Amino acid sequence: MNLSPLPAIMLEPLVRAALVEDLGRAGDLTTDAIVPKNHRTTTVLVARQTGVVAGLDLAMLAFRLIDPSVELTVERADGSEVAQGEVIATVGGPARAILTAERTALNFLCHLSGIATTTASIVNAIRGHGAKIICTRKTTPGLRAVEKYAVRAGGGANHRFGLDDAILIKDNHIAIAGGIRPAIKSVRASAGHLVKIEVEVDTLTQLEEALALAPDAILLDNMSVEELRQAVSMVAGRAITEASGRITAATAPAIAATGVDLISIGWLTHSAPILDIGLDYQGL
Repeated sequence: MNLSPLPAIMLEPLVRAALVEDLGRAGDLTTDAIVPKNHRTTTVLVARQTGVVAGLDLAMLAFRLIDPSVELTVERADGSEVAQGEVIATVGGPARAILTAERTALNFLCHLSGIATTTASIVNAIRGHGAKIICTRKTTPGLRAVEKYAVRAGGGANHRFGLDDAILIKDNHIAIAGGIRPAIKSVRASAGHLVKIEVEVDTLTQLEEALALAPDAILLDNMSVEELRQAVSMVAGRAITEASGRITAATAPAIAATGVDLISIGWLTHSAPILDIGLDYQGL
């Protein structure tokens, strides 16, 4: 997998804010009272479940922002499949720093690995078809970049990162504009030459109207499998086709078999369960 890491300058504000939230007004009272200041230790990050890893860079930052001397040795990189009980990374250094940063590191790592694992399960379910699994803007406020990174770690791809990426004309835009034609006419009058235009339709009649206006992509919303098959035939390669709306791991294979180019799933980022990962003490 060709997975490019996110720059540390993007990650550090997220991790720093999470640590500050956890440290509160007086720091780690428990660890500071129990663990000697100069005590050093070795711990391991261990998968409690089978899944796909994502978020190691954020975990590493959590430890090193508390103490730069903490060392993290990666055994299973982001995007790797791990079995239950497998060691993901070894973390060594000052025990106080490791214990103080533990929860913040695990919060990021478990959450993002959960997204990667869920994405991978659906990517595997539609393997053999041409469709790509993509995420949406239904992300945790402030965590969009890292959640979309986790989707990529799971073998998926990304839709828009924000409202300024591309134009997506949805049902409310169409209603306010008075129809698909005036909506597309308006965006064409204001969009730059590099800005792609996608329009959402939920009937084949709307699709026919939209195709006459040559958008770059068509979002086929809440259509049945048979409607999707007809829609792909009508589009005939003239635009990118995207299926959306209450798609599950069980329904994704049949949707992919219709020939759509993209399958967008919002719950990859807003509802994926965590991957259970623990930090286990190994001794000095």
